[in-house]
Amino acid sequence: MKYTSLRRRLLPFAIACLPLLAAAAPVPAEQALAPYSAEYNVKISVLSGRLTTELRPLTDGYEALHVIEPVGMASLLKSGQISEQSRFTEQADGIRGSWYQSEDSLSSDETRAEVTFDWSASELTGTVNDEDVRIALDGIVHDRVAIQYQLMHDLLNGGAHERYVLFDIDEFKTLIVRNIGIRRISTPAGKFTAVGIQHQAENSSRVTTLWCVEELGYVPVLIEQHRKGKLRMRAELQTYTALTT
Repeated sequence: MKYTSLRRRLLPFAIACLPLLAAAAPVPAEQALAPYSAEYNVKISVLSGRLTTELRPLTDGYEALHVIEPVGMASLLKSGQISEQSRFTEQADGIRGSWYQSEDSLSSDETRAEVTFDWSASELTGTVNDEDVRIALDGIVHDRVAIQYQLMHDLLNGGAHERYVLFDIDEFKTLIVRNIGIRRISTPAGKFTAVGIQHQAENSSRVTTLWCVEELGYVPVLIEQHRKGKLRMRAELQTYTALTT
């Protein structure tokens, strides 16, 4: 297993999208996302990594930052990091992204992207690897960071939907989601009762399971990814800090 596959194996942490709904004016959610920072230990085969995530409030929404970097022996084999940033608003019917940026200097296929979501015009514009992009949007789509917070929003307000749409830098993916029940989870950050949310892209053998905890605002405490029934990746919560607004 190459460490450079970390982006595609871990970032389906970025699961989910909303059923295709028209954009609505901002309305306070029944339960709002809670700002926080977290750190995860990541294992892919014998290699180790670290994922840090942070959600901070803005005057008109939220900004989230996710960073992946190798640690230990993996840092000797491969340098660099994957940094992804997203800005979005929270509305009664879900998350609406406004801006997304990605800088990947870790993977063998290094990528750079910066896009803006214009919901009034139903289009996405920006650059991917220095090439201009302009894409018509047919319904609600989420970037690879905001999609995690869409899932958390849904769990806070009634439960995850069955299908979501993800903008994955160079393609759109439909993800099928299901609830697999409650389980007690032990992590370096503590023991938690978590709900398992499993997702799989159409026509893919890769299945990702997120174990999300209600008292943490449904932040995942454990992420496992299987391919053809075999465990390929595991990320567990090391630290969690609630941030004051």
